[in-house]
Amino acid sequence: MRLLRVMLIGLLALVAILALGACAYLQHPKFGAYPEGERLEAIQRSPHFADGMLRNLVPTPILVDDKGTLSVLVGNLLHRVENLRPDVPIPVVKTDLKALDATQDTVVWLGHSSYFVLFAGKRILIDPVFSRYAAPVSFSTQAFGGTSIYAAEDMPEIDVLLITHDHWDHLDHATVTALEPKIGRVFAPLGVGAHFEHWGYAREKIHEADWFGKMELNDGLSIHVVPTRHYSGRWLTRNKTLWAGFVLESAQRRILFGSDSGYGPHFAEMARRFGGFDLVALDMGQYDARWPYIHMTPEQAAQAAEDLQTKALLPAHVGRFNIAQHAWNEPFERIARASDGKSYRLLTPMIGEPLRLDDATPQFVHWWESAKPASTAESGGQP
Repeated sequence: MRLLRVMLIGLLALVAILALGACAYLQHPKFGAYPEGERLEAIQRSPHFADGMLRNLVPTPILVDDKGTLSVLVGNLLHRVENLRPDVPIPVVKTDLKALDATQDTVVWLGHSSYFVLFAGKRILIDPVFSRYAAPVSFSTQAFGGTSIYAAEDMPEIDVLLITHDHWDHLDHATVTALEPKIGRVFAPLGVGAHFEHWGYAREKIHEADWFGKMELNDGLSIHVVPTRHYSGRWLTRNKTLWAGFVLESAQRRILFGSDSGYGPHFAEMARRFGGFDLVALDMGQYDARWPYIHMTPEQAAQAAEDLQTKALLPAHVGRFNIAQHAWNEPFERIARASDGKSYRLLTPMIGEPLRLDDATPQFVHWWESAKPASTAESGGQP
């Protein structure tokens, strides 16, 4: 009996130590801070705020069949698929971003949903994640081999940093804190600025807006915040900050970075509001039957591209991290098939390969076909 009592006391002590350790870890700055004060009041005035949280334009459960995060993690362990990660480094091109001509509109995909953009004479950086993992812990959601080719020191001075939402694979604490001296302004959906202020960004650098709000730059460039069908949150708290995409509009052209989004009527609505697009980058990776409303399959992305009346489509949310249980190269193969005969042109640059928007007939190879199939590997992170 005494031995049992000692063992029980020891177990309780261990649990207490682990709980205290977890609480201490959650105080790390990388978890960010949620809106309060004037920032919270602005969110509460939003027409998309109800019952204590922000809402999508249409009902959007994160998971189906009342599944929870634990059931997803267990399911991933029990049901493993082949080729989650490439066996060899995938082809990349490391362009000197500082040497690019700022007068020539150019998009450089940096992997997953990160982009460096030259547009209307401005240097714009979107959702940069230069860390080798996109999760609270380094052993989860690790970048594919060879894809971590850029760091903060490779970036020129940035006029505007755009952040679509606060998930780990879009808002990386290490990256944005390293970039701070180079950032002129931050533009983000409602509430996301709280993270930046917590991380040492000056309040006057941070600008936030609701869906269909915009930032006007003096030289004729407008940046619009537009709806997506998704959710937000860096830990257990959800939908305290807004999620969005961005439309970049100048006198010459209009492009959309759609960020994470399930398929929905907002794509056709954007075409009605803006009158079509020259280029769109759309979420078409990390899809799963367990979360069909918050990410698109490649076939849904092809339909969304047609809804948007775009001339060209870029794959997004692919090519650097695996969060869902599908082969890493499957989205590229499926979007290539789904785009056959469509009204838009599919563009598939390698990570780091410049896409010059004045080029009427850019040529890109199916680079993903050169990477060998991989054996089963671990995935994690937020869908």
